[in-house]
Amino acid sequence: MEEHRKIKEGFLGQKMIVLTPNIRQDIRNNPLINSFYLTAIGFYPHALGHDRERLTGSPEFILLYCIDGEGTIELDKRIYILKANTFFIIPKNTAHRYYSSAKNPWTIYWLHFSGTNSRRIYERSIVEGEHQVHAIPFEEYRIHQFDQIYSILEHSFSSREMEIMNFRLLDFVTSLIYYKERNPAVYSQDTISNSIAFMKDSLDKKLSVNEFADQQRISLSHYLRTFKHKTGISPNAYFNQLKIQYSCQYLYFTDKSIKEICLKLGIDDQYYFSRLFSKLIGMSPSEYRKKHKK
Repeated sequence: MEEHRKIKEGFLGQKMIVLTPNIRQDIRNNPLINSFYLTAIGFYPHALGHDRERLTGSPEFILLYCIDGEGTIELDKRIYILKANTFFIIPKNTAHRYYSSAKNPWTIYWLHFSGTNSRRIYERSIVEGEHQVHAIPFEEYRIHQFDQIYSILEHSFSSREMEIMNFRLLDFVTSLIYYKERNPAVYSQDTISNSIAFMKDSLDKKLSVNEFADQQRISLSHYLRTFKHKTGISPNAYFNQLKIQYSCQYLYFTDKSIKEICLKLGIDDQYYFSRLFSKLIGMSPSEYRKKHKK
């Protein structure tokens, strides 16, 4: 691997562990953790002069999590500024450079990860095909989790320790990547979350996708694209899923007839409802009631 270090790394209070090839091989042979695993980890506080360039990239993905100060990442002929409470993942085998600010040097937690699922995890940090610096609120538990990972590595490299360490690693990394999904109450004020809330309040109505877009005051094409990106399905499919979820509650907790349930859900055709229910639940409404009703 061709690489260049601007200066010798060494910062007061720094921590760094790099797993040796034999330990990495043991991890690759372990089916519990070989899909996503750590190869190196470190903490650089107030890292004045930190400057790293890899002309042919790294064989692993690199996560940089800044908690103070700032620095710069150069990747694919673009500049990304990493400030306090932000993170960025550098793809493997891609030329890059990152360096700390001279005036306000960063404090970073960093790690290298690999494994058969590593690219899939990395791709979850991509937004509409573009790399992005992600801003996240500081949470003490995340630092505690990083310290636990590091502490395990200081203690032992046995198979069981490597398993729990990598389980914690996956949770640490995904707590960054899925920070919005893990804190829905904090990050629920986006267009699609508002639209879903509107759907839940309108289950007794028969609404079109145009009406959903109009309610959010955005174009139909933008609404469809954004909704599919966030939920993985179309607005109509999501609305139908909500209706069927609520119909299950009616079937379980009440003695309402199918006709009455359809009226509650804004569905005119009982046969359509039964077909939709069977498609999503795997059995007819009457079978569901018979199976689950106490």
